[in-house]
Amino acid sequence: MDDINTTSNEITNENVNFETRINLGPLLDHVNTIKKEIETVIVGQHKMVDQLLVSILSNGHVLLEGVPGVAKTITAKLLAKTLNIGFSRIQFTPDLMPSDILGTSIFNLKNSEFEFKKGPIFSSLILIDEINRAPAKTQAALFEVMEERQITIDGSAYQLEAPFLVIATQNPVEQEGTYRLPEAQLDRFLFKITIDYPKLNEEILIIQREHSLQDHGKLDAIKTILSAEEIKEYQGLVKQIRVEQNLLEYIARIVVNTRENAFLYLGASPRASIAILNASKGFAAIRGRDFVTPEDIKEAAIPVLQHRVIVAPEREMEGISSPEIIKQIIETVEIPR
Repeated sequence: MDDINTTSNEITNENVNFETRINLGPLLDHVNTIKKEIETVIVGQHKMVDQLLVSILSNGHVLLEGVPGVAKTITAKLLAKTLNIGFSRIQFTPDLMPSDILGTSIFNLKNSEFEFKKGPIFSSLILIDEINRAPAKTQAALFEVMEERQITIDGSAYQLEAPFLVIATQNPVEQEGTYRLPEAQLDRFLFKITIDYPKLNEEILIIQREHSLQDHGKLDAIKTILSAEEIKEYQGLVKQIRVEQNLLEYIARIVVNTRENAFLYLGASPRASIAILNASKGFAAIRGRDFVTPEDIKEAAIPVLQHRVIVAPEREMEGISSPEIIKQIIETVEIPR
């Protein structure tokens, strides 16, 4: 009789735990709908789309890197159209000044006072095209807003409304008229997503779709899926996703290993550990799970770490890249059981 009661209590406890789990159904429905909308224009690049969606759910910024013509800008615009939030596009150029981004104080003759005129950064989704074309002074203007979601001008702080996400693009090949992004700024991007050339079958499909468009625009038929309130709600849900203690230690071991690796001149900061944690929760959410697995952490590690570490000069001369080193680190760190 006692055994029956014990079993009954265990079942009841399991049911209680199950009932209190996070309801990810609406989030998954919206994620899958956004994917379908984007895939009507973008061919392939499924990993990139997943990473962009995870960045939104994790409240992080994204750096898209690829040669011209691989749909960096159009992808960001597509994503913006599926979201019912404010959108600004800023084209970075060598003569761009911080006030062109943040805004400036203008003297009002009517009341003889200075009034602050907000710049294009005061929006929810910001597309910064060719971010590496602006000089250091303009790049530094983004430090505060990307990390703290606020801007300080003339002694006054202006808070930006949530959600706030920066998607920046850059061309890794062209060097003339470009400036290398400071490490402090790179560290503020949750992901660096590298976009490769499409495969042959994907290239054929791209040409076919472009031919069938005729006079129709690529973005004309894209539907709006998510509101600002829903984005904030889903970001809150993702924060609640469970991570076991041994997985937290697993993240720490991966990041610490980057600091002790002989192939790396500079390892990742504690901000990288937090970024992997948040991103792995996002990957778990879009897979329909309310708990993180080692696979989620592995999937998050390379796009989180590849722009935060610096390869030792002698290894760089040998052609070894940061993603290759990070992959080796992940393979050497023992997976928790």
